[in-house]
Formats: sequence, C-alpha cells, structure tokens
Amino acid sequence: MKKSTTTALVAGVLTVGALGVWMGPSLIDRNNDAVAPPTAVVTPSVEAPAPRRAPAPRAVAKNIEATTIAPDVVPALPATQPDLQARIKPLLNRGTRMDSAAEGFRDAVQFATVAHAARNTGVPFAVLKHRVLEQAQTVESAIRASNPEVDAEREATRAANAARFDVAVVTG
Repeated sequence: MKKSTTTALVAGVLTVGALGVWMGPSLIDRNNDAVAPPTAVVTPSVEAPAPRRAPAPRAVAKNIEATTIAPDVVPALPATQPDLQARIKPLLNRGTRMDSAAEGFRDAVQFATVAHAARNTGVPFAVLKHRVLEQAQTVESAIRASNPEVDAEREATRAANAARFDVAVVTG
C-alpha cells in the first residue's frame, strides 16, 4: 500500500474509534432491555419515631434574597463548640482567639450570625459584637448603625441563614 492510503486508513479507524467512544454511552442508555445491576436491599431498623416539634413561624419575605434557606429549628449549641469554631474561624481576622471571640454569646447561632454579618458587610467583628452584646442591639440595627450604606435587613437575614446552616452542619 502507498503511504497516503495507509495514512487515510489509520485516520479512518481512529475517527470511527473516537465516534464510538463519543456516541457509545448515549446508544447504551437508549437500550431499554439492558439488565440493571442488582441493588443492595437495606432493611430499615425499627426505632421509635422522634417526637415532632412544631416549626417556628416564618416571616414573609419581601424579596427572594430574604427567603430563609437554612433550617428554622436548629439545636441549641454553645458558641464554644470546637467544630463550630473551626467553621467560623475563616470568617474572622487571622490570629483571632476563638475562645475570646465566642465569649458572651448566648448560643452558636448568635455567634455565627455576627461573624457572617461582619464578613459580609465589612464591619469589624468586634464592633458588631459590642453592639449586639453590650448595647443589646439586634444584628440588623448593629449593621445599620455601623454601615448605613448596606441593606441591613437583607444582610442580617443572609447572616442568620448562613449561621443556621453552619450550626446544622456541625450538629449533623
């Protein structure tokens, strides 16, 4: 055979192989007669059902960003919980002592909310913590007083959602 014929033959074989690799999965998926691999049968364990708690009332959202996406009911968790502090540490400045940062908060959700709000709004964590704990302001009013240019209601909701998500992840 000539060199050009051999090259054309090799190119044709490679093209057919590439088309087979590309089209093969879609052709196999169309085959309804294919036998599915056996699935493992899992028998559920018999446990007493956990008592159901009534969900917390939800506020009507004004816009899509204010909609609650995290669980409404999260278990009480102390702000000093090590797994939570590991999740919150990247939100705070480097070198921040987590025990002193978490000191004074009534629970993990409040601590995480202030940390997320500080990160999202650019307000220093210490300022928001002081306003929330010492001046007894809500996170929303602390944000509004610290940075009036941001939408305090939206940022407080966003921070609370992120905090509830963090606590839900930590508690499993």
